[in-house]
Amino acid sequence: MSPQAAEPSDVSLVLDFLNTVDVEHDTDVLRTAESWRAWAEQRGRTADPLAPARQARDALRAAVGDPDLPADPAGASVRVELRAGAPELVAGTVVGAVLAAAARLAVLGQWERVKICPADDCRCAFFDQSRNRSRTWCSMRLCGNREKARSWRERAARAGD
Repeated sequence: MSPQAAEPSDVSLVLDFLNTVDVEHDTDVLRTAESWRAWAEQRGRTADPLAPARQARDALRAAVGDPDLPADPAGASVRVELRAGAPELVAGTVVGAVLAAAARLAVLGQWERVKICPADDCRCAFFDQSRNRSRTWCSMRLCGNREKARSWRERAARAGD
């Protein structure tokens, strides 16, 4: 059975949530209750309390490859409802909606396409759309190029010694 394509809205919601922290610019939507509430409201959702939201984000980021975070458990209330003749995951809060979207990605075999850029000054979450799921960097033009140039300089310096 071949995996189905992920819903763009699920991918967007998961990536938006994972990227509420920006390492490069030292910003974090979950730093204050006000910014978190505004973020949730922009998506038509109710904000969870900050601590469980941070825990869920950190757990999801660890699950998709952020080496700086522990793989702790996280959860939120999600229920299954029969709507228009089909079962649907329904969540009352934004973290529940994110976890429901992540669950749908996992069921479709698309969860492993959600990745964290390995560049220490980036750590941006992205969705790998490559055919063989081998994409490493969030952007080859930015992070990939910087990392390749950095490793070339290191090799050149060692060769010169």
